Amino acid sequence: MRQPREVDLLVRGGAVVCMDRAGKTYADGAVAIKGRRIEWVGPSRAAGQRFRAASVIDASGTIVMPGMIDGHFHTAQQLLRGKIVALGRRRRLKNPIWKNYYIPFEAMLEPEDVHLSGLLAYTNMIRAGTTCFAEAGGPHPDEMGRAAMQTGIRGFIALSTVDQGAWVPRSMLMSTKQALERNVALVKRWRNNERVGAWLALRQILVCSPELIEGIGEAARRHDVKIHTHLCEGTYEIDYALEKFNKRPAEWLESMKILDRHLHCAHSVFLSPEEMDLYVKRRVSACHCSTNNYHIGPMRLLEMWRRGVDVGLGTDGAASWGTLDMFQVAHLARVGQTALFGTPWHNRTVTNGEEMLSIAINGGARALGIADEVGSLEPGKKADLLLVDCGELDQAPMYDPLFVAANTTVGRDVRTVIIDGRVVMKDREILTVDMDAIRAALAKRLPRLMQRLEKITQ
Repeated sequence: MRQPREVDLLVRGGAVVCMDRAGKTYADGAVAIKGRRIEWVGPSRAAGQRFRAASVIDASGTIVMPGMIDGHFHTAQQLLRGKIVALGRRRRLKNPIWKNYYIPFEAMLEPEDVHLSGLLAYTNMIRAGTTCFAEAGGPHPDEMGRAAMQTGIRGFIALSTVDQGAWVPRSMLMSTKQALERNVALVKRWRNNERVGAWLALRQILVCSPELIEGIGEAARRHDVKIHTHLCEGTYEIDYALEKFNKRPAEWLESMKILDRHLHCAHSVFLSPEEMDLYVKRRVSACHCSTNNYHIGPMRLLEMWRRGVDVGLGTDGAASWGTLDMFQVAHLARVGQTALFGTPWHNRTVTNGEEMLSIAINGGARALGIADEVGSLEPGKKADLLLVDCGELDQAPMYDPLFVAANTTVGRDVRTVIIDGRVVMKDREILTVDMDAIRAALAKRLPRLMQRLEKITQ
């Protein structure tokens, strides 16, 4: 008789939704974890005979599924959640908001502010079921990495990279040489980390010189690393590119030989048909932030997805629309895409919740270039998984666990989170950091930060 294999953790008794290409689910399933990786996935009845586990989690009454992936996030803006709206109730706001509030706020932050913002943001993410994020680029990225390491989340940090613009705060403006050197140094510092890595970044074409864009593109190819940028996000950006280069943004980046698989393009709302063709041809990745994008324009997520673009979903950070719940982001993406591409032709089945969940998880992993490591529950992949409570009456009845995961689940249904084989939240309790210490730090630092923000944005 074969002896049971030793594993570190066995999650058993839940409805396992693998999110793999075969679409495997197990009504009563188990996931065996050894070290950082998934050792085995299968029916619970077979798990007891196959494995001897150092620790066992009873997943009865839950859905076991891969973690959510936030493909576009602003760590340094977490402390702004709701603040701009609050200001707007007292005085007339200046537009555009990103230029007059987000950028000045980031520019005034000290390293310890970004570290605190990261602790708050990443624990918020974990509690909502997000196990991996891609930072858009902000100040003091090493402090983001430190917070990510402490909380246990997986992610990619990045530096806000700007080398031109008369209105840009002095603390954010770099020379082209400094911008290149700091980006490459950041990538090198985090290159060998198992869970937290670093990307290159370009804030957007308005504040990045052609020399910087060319240099970052060359560095991405040399170090085989992604570049995070905002692209085709606003009409102002398209007008800028047409006036300055006589090309639309993606067309201009194509002429600069930077439009390739290394480029990760958040938003991508205003793509022309020719630019969409370039996305497909050059295999750039993209991210749809449904809580933000629909007030900008008709982002063509379904077209991207069905034409093979590596596209995922993102929250755009708490400052924009508040929620870091990727389940809600996926729900809104379904509604938005149905309204844009189903309703005009009375097509009620243009998409569904299951497709949006696949975009969020499978597409997110592809967009971040880590689909061989995360994004499904399969042997050999990193052990990033959620236990979602489906025992409450608001989740009943459950005929199909994939339907429930895709259509009725929200972040607060997530009970337990495992990242890199480590339990980082159990029964809604964060196990990695002291939440009371975070609350105390917020109470101390937030009033001074907000007072300063109000003063510099008057």
